[in-house]
Amino acid sequence: MLNIKRYHQEVSRLLERIISKQKNKLKKIANEFFNTYKKDGIIYIFGTGHSHMLAEEGHFRAGGFAPICPILNSSLMLHEDTTFSSVLERTEGVATKLINKYNITENDMLVIFTNSGVNQAPLEAAYLAKKIKCKTFGISSEKYSKIAKKSKYKKKLSDVVNYHIDNCGPPGDALININKKFKVSPFSTIAGSFILNSILSEVAELCKNEKPFPFYISGNMPNAQKHNDNLAKHYKKRNPHI
Repeated sequence: MLNIKRYHQEVSRLLERIISKQKNKLKKIANEFFNTYKKDGIIYIFGTGHSHMLAEEGHFRAGGFAPICPILNSSLMLHEDTTFSSVLERTEGVATKLINKYNITENDMLVIFTNSGVNQAPLEAAYLAKKIKCKTFGISSEKYSKIAKKSKYKKKLSDVVNYHIDNCGPPGDALININKKFKVSPFSTIAGSFILNSILSEVAELCKNEKPFPFYISGNMPNAQKHNDNLAKHYKKRNPHI
């Protein structure tokens, strides 16, 4: 039970750091999400490898924000070929080809999750969004970005995006020392979900008088289907995953 307790303590400490150090930035990003919604824009979420889970975290779920669309490609996930996926996220042109399929505009917002903050695909996505004047929000570990090998851009994500939140995780992601050589129990997925849903809770407050309220209800709750169907009908025009 010792390591279970240690992991709980470390996760709690780092989540508190995210909020205490960056609460004003989180609020600004929530305002940008709300402004995007009011312009009838879409908030696209992109991540490769394990970070793709955070794109799915925002998509069509109970308590989730309706104008969110994940950018998904099975080759950039891990269930088909882990080795190939790792190569692809470091390959020039992959992100551009994928993101162009979604027809992102300057009225939209692109959210980019990448723990190391340096790989080719996430940086390429950020530069592409910048080119079309779409606002960008990046989430990565600043400590990791400082030591990780850079892509051809020689930049880290926080240098490129309009807004950045440090997930406060350590280089390598894992939190628990087993010995001098190995650490286990990663943090970035917990941090990313916490950051995203913290922002969305603030967005919901800004949206509380909107009709219809642009957040999904769990499908297992009474009277959820009509509400959810109305939202889905509107957003499926630009979200191919609905």
